[in-house]
Amino acid sequence: MITLEDQDIEQFREYLFERENSSATIVKYTADIRTFYKFLQEGTTVEKSTVINYKEWLLEHYAPASVNSMLVALNQFLMFLGASELKVRRIRVQKQMFSRQEKELTREEYNRLVKAAKDTGKYKLALLIETVCATGIRISELSYFTLEAVKKGKIVVSNKGKVRQILIPDTLRKKLLYFAQKEHIEKGVLFITKNGKPKNRSNIWAEMKKLYKASGIAPEKIFPHNLRHLFARVYYQMTRDIVGLADILGHSSLDTTRIYMSSGSEIYKKRFEKMKLIN
Repeated sequence: MITLEDQDIEQFREYLFERENSSATIVKYTADIRTFYKFLQEGTTVEKSTVINYKEWLLEHYAPASVNSMLVALNQFLMFLGASELKVRRIRVQKQMFSRQEKELTREEYNRLVKAAKDTGKYKLALLIETVCATGIRISELSYFTLEAVKKGKIVVSNKGKVRQILIPDTLRKKLLYFAQKEHIEKGVLFITKNGKPKNRSNIWAEMKKLYKASGIAPEKIFPHNLRHLFARVYYQMTRDIVGLADILGHSSLDTTRIYMSSGSEIYKKRFEKMKLIN
């Protein structure tokens, strides 16, 4: 049994920061712990039964995958507080052998999405969508797309002690350089808000959602991470190289230079070009 205090969340946030967790993870974990605090309402004393009841409550209000991610955050928090005995098991979720087609973005829909952005005068958004889909990057990695990096033709991403290089297809590189010239960008991050801050997932999602009418695509299919999914499917269908794909997406456990770089970067750049995900 433990007694929670308000400052525990802030101390937990600092703990995650010192462990070099990504900013997205820190935001997610602290938000999940606040959900746990709200569940407790007036009570601050936590026993194993409290955590089990919380787990059952989550199952009534969230999808299984979301429940598990929230339990991971809670278990980390409990370990931080020195209460490992209160940890609970995650629920078992049968792995889906096939993706849910009703939520997957097709290549034809992707083309319509880019066209809708251009037709409505959102050329910057169109280029952003193409950048994500043509490289398979995470939305959180867009801030690494600086003018300096684009000129070199590759992005170096550092996260949680791991480093990987993302190659920029020549067609995309030319588009990005033209965009920078047109927007009078002389250095730094290319995709920024009006306030000069790098665009984040919320900014991009909100902009993309507005395209559903013009594109004729179901709103539930229009979200940033779906672009990464499409990249993965197209790349695998073209190459059948699951190892190379995992490495490109950053799923490898290697900490420094990625395997695909040692395999010959030009091979991968040519593959990216053949995917024709730049309109």
